[in-house]
Amino acid sequence: MKTNYQLKLDEEIKTLNGQRKKLLLHACCAPCSSYTIEYLSEFFDITLLFYNPNISPESEYDFRAKELQRLVKEMPLKHKVEVKICDYDYSEFLNIAKGKEDLAEGGERCFLCYKLRLNMAAKYAKQNGFDYFCTTLSISPYKNAEKLNQIGAELEKAFGIKYLYSDFKKKNGYKRSIELSSEYNLYRQNYCGCEFSKKISELQKN
Repeated sequence: MKTNYQLKLDEEIKTLNGQRKKLLLHACCAPCSSYTIEYLSEFFDITLLFYNPNISPESEYDFRAKELQRLVKEMPLKHKVEVKICDYDYSEFLNIAKGKEDLAEGGERCFLCYKLRLNMAAKYAKQNGFDYFCTTLSISPYKNAEKLNQIGAELEKAFGIKYLYSDFKKKNGYKRSIELSSEYNLYRQNYCGCEFSKKISELQKN
């Protein structure tokens, strides 16, 4: 039976008893971050970490990063959300994707990409005194929430910092992200980010 990660998140939030904790939230893009920060900023002091070396080309990376910064600036959040943009290095993604370039979207190459980004989030959170780390990725219906949370659990043990179990598609999270994307006129990309997903997206359009 699959784990209800939304229920696990609800239970974790209850343990806070109104005390605000520091959350390092890996952000893949502005649309996926919209609902996530609207929801979580009620309970946590959030820093968004934009670390996505899978994105290609660099101009796409820069544009998505700027959209994330614009969203945070324009959203009327009660609690301030910080944004940290990491330097772009596509070779980090190519190194883990080597030999898996032709695999189908949503398979082993993507799982390694999840781990690459979550590993950086856990490392940054540990080094900078955060209480939790997490990712916005599970809001997408195209991302495997079960796998994301499994990786999060492994990194929680490896780094000694709590992973915030979650599945942000729940509670109509994905639907709300679409509404917020429209409200703030956010750029909604039609591919995950890497050149391999872009190729699949272009083939599907033809």
